[in-house]
Amino acid sequence: MTKLTLEDIADLRAYEREREDFRARIIELKTRRRVHVGPILTFVFENRDTIRFQIQEMARAEKIISDEGIEAELRAYNPLIPEPGQLSTTMFIELTSEDQLRGWLPKLVGIERTVELRVGPDGEPIHCVVDPDHDKQLTREEITASVHYVSFALTPAQVAAFASGPVVLALTHPAYEHHLELTEVTRGELLADLQGS
Repeated sequence: MTKLTLEDIADLRAYEREREDFRARIIELKTRRRVHVGPILTFVFENRDTIRFQIQEMARAEKIISDEGIEAELRAYNPLIPEPGQLSTTMFIELTSEDQLRGWLPKLVGIERTVELRVGPDGEPIHCVVDPDHDKQLTREEITASVHYVSFALTPAQVAAFASGPVVLALTHPAYEHHLELTEVTRGELLADLQGS
């Protein structure tokens, strides 16, 4: 997928004019790209549109109007747009109370390194890759962050296995071992990413 450039990001007034329709389209898109694994983890598989929405919303919320400010956002978020043969996801640890945060986040240190895809009838595991820049900001030894960015790199043979399915998204962390088979709709959506469409 083509990375975003400064020209792809609308200024605030132009974005306000398109925001309602664009936001509705992204919400619908994310329903096909969102996967819940176990009781507290949600993955949103990113593409060019979801990342453009993220940058536009950040610029809107923080009133970023300079080219330099937008370019900083592009540098931060463009790596999350997958290349052909790759998938990129934002992993959310969804906890709603202070007690849950205190209980779970120390137990889940390193969880971002235990995500894998299992593709095809044999369930060949494809281990995730943690984004190194975000890893430096988010990783701590005693507690984990509630948001992580991970990606997967697939060979052409693995893409073919992904296409025919099944595909399972799994976590193998000792404190959180859960898995879920992707629906046909989600698998088709992500296959388009892998094929660079």
